[in-house]
Amino acid sequence: MTDELNTPSIEVEVNSDNKCDLCEGSKCCNYITQEIDTPRSMDEFDTLLWQLAHKNNQAYKDEDGWFLLVYTKCQFLQDDGRCGIYETRPQMCRDYTNDYCEYDAPAEEGFELFFDGYDSLLKYCQKRFKRWDTRFTAE
Repeated sequence: MTDELNTPSIEVEVNSDNKCDLCEGSKCCNYITQEIDTPRSMDEFDTLLWQLAHKNNQAYKDEDGWFLLVYTKCQFLQDDGRCGIYETRPQMCRDYTNDYCEYDAPAEEGFELFFDGYDSLLKYCQKRFKRWDTRFTAE
């Protein structure tokens, strides 16, 4: 196989040792997730709605539960995609495994529910709770 310049291309076997080097944008270092209690009541969904009213916040439910997803780049992510504090990185980073990660498949494929922002969660709440739009009116 050759590329546009007729130079031989080298096929690289992707494994957990080199996967991070091949990942464009260091996807896992550009967000955090925080597990949240399963929202059940209108008040609990209203709190989640407030959280999604803030920029760069999303929410999802997968087989492990409900999560707040906050897009925010790690301050120690270097321009070359490497960790600037690798030797002293937090335990959370040390525990992370790239055996199966966003390089292999988008995380969204495992979501049972996904809310990309305020409007999508509001629509869900209006469907789930028939009285959603009247929750603040006096009874």
